Amino acid sequence: MTVDQPHINFWKRLRHIPILVFLLWFAIQPPASSAEPLSGNPLDDGYRDMYNLQFADAHGKFQAWMSSHPQDPMGPVSDAAASLFSEFERLRVIDVQLFADQSRFDNRTRLKPDENVRKAFEDRLNQASTLADAALRRDPHDARALYVKTLISGMRSDYALMIDKKDLAALNYSKEASAYSKQALEVNPHLYDAYLASGVENYMLSLKFAPVRWLLNLTGASTSRDEGIRLLKLTASQGHYLAPFARMMLAVAALRENKPQEARAILINLKKEFPLNSLYDRQLAQIH
Repeated sequence: MTVDQPHINFWKRLRHIPILVFLLWFAIQPPASSAEPLSGNPLDDGYRDMYNLQFADAHGKFQAWMSSHPQDPMGPVSDAAASLFSEFERLRVIDVQLFADQSRFDNRTRLKPDENVRKAFEDRLNQASTLADAALRRDPHDARALYVKTLISGMRSDYALMIDKKDLAALNYSKEASAYSKQALEVNPHLYDAYLASGVENYMLSLKFAPVRWLLNLTGASTSRDEGIRLLKLTASQGHYLAPFARMMLAVAALRENKPQEARAILINLKKEFPLNSLYDRQLAQIH
């Protein structure tokens, strides 16, 4: 055995951690002090369309935003999010039961992506990165730009994990996302959507066996269940674009803790808010 073998074994353990897809489906702008409906401007309306699985409408609104706000990296990163989520929906990636069942997640298969969607996704991420970098050159403490950088790395992590099934690549992207998120929150601790990543990390890693948690703590990962639930609830109640997703994560937590009726209540409320989203119907049909 070489001296590198323990390191290899550690990364093999890490490949089974199903947290990266939760880092970011959707982009954000600075949120209000409490969760509010997604309405009031084209960017909000685009996210509402996306949560309702109306992807063509979402793309149209995001592209209109890019035309009227050409220097804002939120436009292209939001359009990239619409591409990612549409591909997730086409491939039936999003499944509360999948994330609640560790064995099912570990045995998921690699999926066949639409290469045109992949190219559109990467093109928009590159465009967003260029605009965010320009904003950070003007102001290194631009929280919005830092969060866009978080989203770029987070969504690349999501794609690598859930579509390409490249777990180590996904983990590396997630490290980048975590670093940018911490910088954004240092500038503006009221970016409540930004707490989602830490909430998911804490909760999901708290489910690991004690030796794995110990190794993860050595890398700087956080593994507190209570802290994870606290941060998820904070995003669910105070966030904006990610508040509905935080509530869906709380449904996952409820299923893992054998509280199906609590999960059902959360999903029913999400369905009321986004009535065109058949994803919630599919999840509800699986809960008994």
